[in-house]
Amino acid sequence: MTLADFWFILIAVLWIGYFFLEGFDFGVGNLLPILGKTEADRRVMINTIGPVWDGNEVWLLVAGGATFAAFPEWYATLFSGFYLPLLLILVALIIRGVAFEYRSKRPEYASRWDIAIFVGSLIPSLLWGVAFANIVAGVPIEPVNNGFEETLTYTGGFFNLLNPYALLGGVVTLLLFTTHGATFLSLKTKGEIRDRAHALVPRLGLAAAVAAVLFLGWTLLDQGELITWVTAGVAAVALLLAIGANLKGRDGWSFALTGVTIGFAVITLFVTLFPNVMPSSISAAYDLTVENASSTPYTLKVMTFVAVVMTPIVLVYQSWTFWVFRKRLGTEDLPTTTPELVS
Repeated sequence: MTLADFWFILIAVLWIGYFFLEGFDFGVGNLLPILGKTEADRRVMINTIGPVWDGNEVWLLVAGGATFAAFPEWYATLFSGFYLPLLLILVALIIRGVAFEYRSKRPEYASRWDIAIFVGSLIPSLLWGVAFANIVAGVPIEPVNNGFEETLTYTGGFFNLLNPYALLGGVVTLLLFTTHGATFLSLKTKGEIRDRAHALVPRLGLAAAVAAVLFLGWTLLDQGELITWVTAGVAAVALLLAIGANLKGRDGWSFALTGVTIGFAVITLFVTLFPNVMPSSISAAYDLTVENASSTPYTLKVMTFVAVVMTPIVLVYQSWTFWVFRKRLGTEDLPTTTPELVS
C-alpha cells in the first residue's frame, strides 16, 4: 500500500465519521417540523444535538482539508466543478448554525429559526448524496489549457449534476440521515417525543431501504465487483436489523445499526471509486486517480505523522463529550430561564 492509497482510505474514514455524526444532526433538523408538535418538544429535540453538532462538523473540515493536502488535483477539480452545490451546502450549514445559536435570543422569532434549521438540514442531506453519486458515476473531465499548461478540468455545468442517478443518491442520503436522526431521538429523548420518533423509525427505515437498494443496485450493476456487493449487502442487512431492533425497543442497537448502514454505504461508494478519485465520463484517459491526483511523498509523510498523533486525541475528546451528555432528555428537563441550546 502506498501513502496515496493510505490517504484515500483515511479520507473515506473521515467521510464515514462525518456522515455518521452529522447524519443524525441533519435527521433531527429534518424531523423538527414533524415531531416537534410544541415549542417545548422542539427545544428538547434541539437540545439533544446542542452539545455535539458543532463538533460533528469538524469532521467535514478535516475531510476537506485532508483532500486539499493529500489530493490537490482532486480538490481543485471537485470544488471548481461542484462549486454551486457545495456553495449551497455551505450556506445551508451557516444558516443552520446561526439558527441554533439565535433561536433563543428572541422567542417571538423562534418559529422562523426553526424553518432555518429545517432548510439548513434538508439541503445538505439531499445535496451530499447528489455530489457523491456524481463522483462515483463520473463527470465531464478533460484537458483544458489555462494559458500556461493543460490541466484536467470539469467542463460540465450545474444541470449535468442533476441527473436521475444523482438525484436518487440524494434521496437515499436524505432518507438515511432522517432515519438515523429518528433512531437518535428514540435513544436520547423520553416521553411523547421518544414515542413519536420510535414509531416513525420503521416507516422511514423501509423507505430508505427501498431507495438504497435501487441506488446501490444501479451502482453495482453498472460497475460493481464482488467486494462491493458484499459491503452493500452488509449495509442493507444492517438497516433491516435496525428496524427490527427498534421494534423490540432496543434504541441503542437501532441507532448503532443505522450508523453501520451509513458507514458501509460510504465504503461501497469508495471501493467502487478506487483507484479513481474522480472518473471522467468523457474518457478513462482523463480519470483522476489516486496516483496522478496525489501530493508529493514528502507531503504525505508529514500528513501521516500529524494524523497518527492527532486522530486519537480527537476521538477520545469527542467520545468523552458524548459520554458526558448521554442522558435522555424530556420536556421536564428544560431550563426555565436559560437558553435551550447548550453549545
